[in-house]
Amino acid sequence: MKPWGRGAGGRRAGPEPVISFVVGDDERAYPLQILIWHEIVNDTVGDVPITVTFCPLCNSAVVYDRRVGDAVLDFGTTGKLRNSDLVMYDRQTESWWQQFTGEGIVGVYTGTALKRLPSRLESFARFKERVGDDGKVLVPSRSGARAYGMNPYSSYDSSSRPFLYNGDLPEGIEPLARVVVVEDEAWSLQLIRDAGRYQRGDLVITWESGQNSALDSRRIAKGKDVGNVVVQRACGDGSLEDVPYDIAFAFAFHAFHPEAPIHTDDE
Repeated sequence: MKPWGRGAGGRRAGPEPVISFVVGDDERAYPLQILIWHEIVNDTVGDVPITVTFCPLCNSAVVYDRRVGDAVLDFGTTGKLRNSDLVMYDRQTESWWQQFTGEGIVGVYTGTALKRLPSRLESFARFKERVGDDGKVLVPSRSGARAYGMNPYSSYDSSSRPFLYNGDLPEGIEPLARVVVVEDEAWSLQLIRDAGRYQRGDLVITWESGQNSALDSRRIAKGKDVGNVVVQRACGDGSLEDVPYDIAFAFAFHAFHPEAPIHTDDE
């Protein structure tokens, strides 16, 4: 991780997407232009060991706590897919884990669930505005190792069907439409976008423009504007606290939660 000024590589803080994670005054951003190639980053923020994950085929960006019991695990990619979603493994036991749910599916940790941590999928510019000049951004150790900044899945999020997926598709919504996922419930991004601010009970979901899709144009910086989503829970004192969420494709949510609703209108 590098501080702003050096880590930003002289680039203007613009609408490219990053996964941001904050513990106290340790504020970090992980650009999707890197994660689209590597999919997993193991890190420690503050004193919290985390794994930052992104599955391009599901548009799923989730941060998990790497601690399971007394063990701290390191994660890598198996190269396998299940429901078109990344299957991870831990290097300590070689157990397999589902990226979308954080659940162990093969090995000694089968049935164990990683703890999902509050993070944000937001634009580079919003992260810098929110945290100031002390924030850190992940930069590649070898800038020429991959075509960083390029999208190898050009126009994927406007496809009619997901890649390498043969399961059931959700009804009432396009399979590659984005949905806001909170636990085992989802809302269409279009619903949140139209509302601007959507509230269900103590859950508050907001949308603002200004973030590129990583899976649209061949160059991520030219991707269409899909906006920034923040999911928070209202506390008794009137404050709001971030809660874990995901912005995934509808087919992926349906694949792992086939009986759960995807809300497409303001019920």
